[in-house]
Amino acid sequence: MFEQLTQLVQQYGNTAVVNNDAVPNEHNEGVINEANNSIFSGLQKIASEGGAEQLAGLFSGNTPIDNSNPVVKQISQQLTGSLGEKFGLSSGAASGVAASMIPQILSSLVSKAKDPNDSSFQISDIISAVSGNSGQASGIMDTISKYGMQFGLDQNGDGKVDVADAMALTKSGGISGLLGKLFGK
Repeated sequence: MFEQLTQLVQQYGNTAVVNNDAVPNEHNEGVINEANNSIFSGLQKIASEGGAEQLAGLFSGNTPIDNSNPVVKQISQQLTGSLGEKFGLSSGAASGVAASMIPQILSSLVSKAKDPNDSSFQISDIISAVSGNSGQASGIMDTISKYGMQFGLDQNGDGKVDVADAMALTKSGGISGLLGKLFGK
């Protein structure tokens, strides 16, 4: 997952960093690497601090992925501080880079994870990578399951979204049918 995230960061880093006069050219690669690290460590920090609902909202698409999103805000603030500290960027330049990159990267990450035709990112892989332990991953997946109730994924009417519901959904459309229904596709 880290390699795919790096590709997204490099893709969006061109405009926000390389073509940005506020970022000295000798720092371009370092700034892009710092953005990559900030996203991954920011997601890990949110998961470790009990931010399951925030992450579930982000990955389910229930909250806008813009600078008002709490996950985007937290990661952007972390990146802004790092860019100022490590590369001497002014707070305006650092926050401009973060505000430009973080929403685009996270939006693309979620979009790819929700796309049944794109196997480069899987929600479960992302959650496992950022949670670091099965207890947190389970909690995040439970929260996503809770959102699943709101999307009508309780196929057998037992009041919870579980493996039996997944089996019923996969009979009608495979795993992409399950994920598609969960994420509104």
